[in-house]
Amino acid sequence: QVHLVESGGGLVQAGGSLRLSCAGSGIISSIYYMGWYRQAPGKQRELVAVIASGGIKNYGDSVKGRFTISRDNAKNTVYLQMNSLKPEDTAVYYCLFRLGIEYWGQGTQVTVSS
Repeated sequence: QVHLVESGGGLVQAGGSLRLSCAGSGIISSIYYMGWYRQAPGKQRELVAVIASGGIKNYGDSVKGRFTISRDNAKNTVYLQMNSLKPEDTAVYYCLFRLGIEYWGQGTQVTVSS
């Protein structure tokens, strides 16, 4: 019913920036929150950032001050602006739409080189 497509991942040098987008399609009425999670090899999936329906944002400790989440509800799109990227940010980034149930994108690879 809901299909999410991430874009914007790629290879970037340390200190650089990248902007991820996630567009949702299908039957989308009310969204409790949208967000981004990531998973690196050998690590558990972790919160990057979420934005609730009321606009309140929450960030993982490791990205505070560097990443910014935003949304365009009219377009059912959530964005993640990533600045001052570090090699430890390398991971697959997954988009999440939390409606009645959770919907996940397929993920987009972000690789930060030294």
